Amino acid sequence: MTGIAWHLGLLCGLQRAGISLTGADTIIGTSAGSVVGTLVAADIDLEAAVALQEVEAAPVRPGGRSEGSGSRWLAALSVLLDPSVPAQQARAQVGAMALAAATPEEERFLAQIEAILPVRDWPDRDLRITVVDTADGRDAVLDAKSGVPLLQAVAASCAVPGLMPPITIDGRRYMDGGVRVGAGADLAAGAERVVVIAPLAMLSRDRIVTELSSTGAAKTLLIEPDEASIEAFGTNFMDPARRGPSVRAGLAQAEVIAASVRSVWS
Repeated sequence: MTGIAWHLGLLCGLQRAGISLTGADTIIGTSAGSVVGTLVAADIDLEAAVALQEVEAAPVRPGGRSEGSGSRWLAALSVLLDPSVPAQQARAQVGAMALAAATPEEERFLAQIEAILPVRDWPDRDLRITVVDTADGRDAVLDAKSGVPLLQAVAASCAVPGLMPPITIDGRRYMDGGVRVGAGADLAAGAERVVVIAPLAMLSRDRIVTELSSTGAAKTLLIEPDEASIEAFGTNFMDPARRGPSVRAGLAQAEVIAASVRSVWS
């Protein structure tokens, strides 16, 4: 939730500065970015979206999530970031952990995602959403041509192992695209300019830099949270009460980085 709010604040702040990243030819969304990418591709009003993040929300109550869900996610993360484990093997291990975890029902999670999506059909834009197969750790890119409903694609990309249930698509179970580790910038190969906005860049900065280099783009930029934004996120990225501070941090950071973004995305 904090990543979505910060991301929207950043985009809105840049728009106020005359920089419209939302006009990109291709939008690649991973995890929280799949929600934001869908909103952008659907041409939502960024000012209105930012205002919604400011609506007061109750903080997460003790016991509001299944017992041990946070520790399960940390365990999954330790597997994904272990350099001694081959990437796909690590993702498959995390997939098994995701399937075994006690998480909310799939239908309930789909309803939660549906509540924050203003559209039901794929926008008429080049929108690509990343997911990972829990069975074998293979990553997949879903788009309007994939035949997968938009709701299932976004929910799968947001299905954090240990926190949310994997989503069933054509008989297979898919989980958070962030398990791929990185930002999916390599999927923009051949682009002239690439801008990555990554709320959790601190977990895989080197990987993202490598992805950007692989695109062959003449101009690239990685935008990650500054210290004030990280502080605004708090210790629980899923706390709805942190949306307001996070969106304000994004708006403020946009003012600071506007010149550097403009040099790449004029």
